[in-house]
Amino acid sequence: MKRDEVIDYCLAKPGAEESYPWGDGELVAKVGGKAFAFIGMAGGSVGVKCGRTAEEAAEYRDRYPGDVTISAYIGRYGWNSVRYTGAVPDGEVRELLDRSYEEVVAKLPKSKQPR
Repeated sequence: MKRDEVIDYCLAKPGAEESYPWGDGELVAKVGGKAFAFIGMAGGSVGVKCGRTAEEAAEYRDRYPGDVTISAYIGRYGWNSVRYTGAVPDGEVRELLDRSYEEVVAKLPKSKQPR
């Protein structure tokens, strides 16, 4: 996948918005004010929620060593960094983006969930 495809896919989701909390080096896709994807603008990776814990997210790290790694700072909460330019198939990258979005939406109060 290309970075623009990842961005377009994320921002096409209901209620999705983009923000640049740390400048223009990383785009954060949010829903209801909560992040569901951290898209590096310089590299070919995206941070996504892959489970409730690091242990749940480890399945993807085991399946794609080197292309899926634990996210810095938030990895213990089930976040992985996925190289979308690597061995992870495009369809699976989309599934991971979907899963991350769905997990974040599920935790939002009803008033902040997209309709």
